[in-house]
Amino acid sequence: MLYIIHMSEVPPARSGRRGLRRDAARNRRRIVEAARQSFASGGLDVPMGHIARQAGVGVATLHRRFPKRSELIEACMATRMEEHLTAANAALSHPDPWEGFAHYLRVACGMQAGDLGVSDMLVRSFPPNSRMERHRRAAYEAVEQVMVRAQRQGQLRPDVTVDDVPLLLMANAGVVRATYGTRGDPWRRVLELTLDGLRVGEHTPLSPAPPRYQVLRALVRASRGSGSFREDTRDNHPARTK
Repeated sequence: MLYIIHMSEVPPARSGRRGLRRDAARNRRRIVEAARQSFASGGLDVPMGHIARQAGVGVATLHRRFPKRSELIEACMATRMEEHLTAANAALSHPDPWEGFAHYLRVACGMQAGDLGVSDMLVRSFPPNSRMERHRRAAYEAVEQVMVRAQRQGQLRPDVTVDDVPLLLMANAGVVRATYGTRGDPWRRVLELTLDGLRVGEHTPLSPAPPRYQVLRALVRASRGSGSFREDTRDNHPARTK
């Protein structure tokens, strides 16, 4: 007996490529979410193997999706770097430059206190042409303008420069790590003491500021220590390049 089958009765064939794309997208989401949580609790140096286990994928799968650690960091932290830039721009638009500068430091230090990944992010350098580094440079340029305005109005001591900002964030990162989980937010106390020292008044003179290249070198050392990238960043300064 001959049966005639209409095409409408034949179930559509599953696309192997489409299934692979869905699997790849799902794995990527798992990796990014696992990395975000791992970075928040352990900082940006969390082993890739740990992130793979948390995501429920193999290390080889993780490396296929993110060949470089810096790429994974950007996928997880780009929005946080944008928040940092937003805080810097808000400081620039504040009618009182000192209050704008102080608010920026409170926001940036608070971001570090709430997330160890952010704490590391704000004291590290990234590949020169990456979105992370572009946002970092833009943020420091805005902060520098705020600081110049505050100095012109006699609010911020004149011997402070934008190159001191990464040092302040490095110091706060150390306080955050040393006191992580401690009640009372000790970083707030240290920050307010720091702000008192930055404001114009009777203060002990500062020791000479380190050369700009040495500040950059410290950021690069921290970045290379995490294995995030190996590009030459000698001309890539977080504040601005002369």
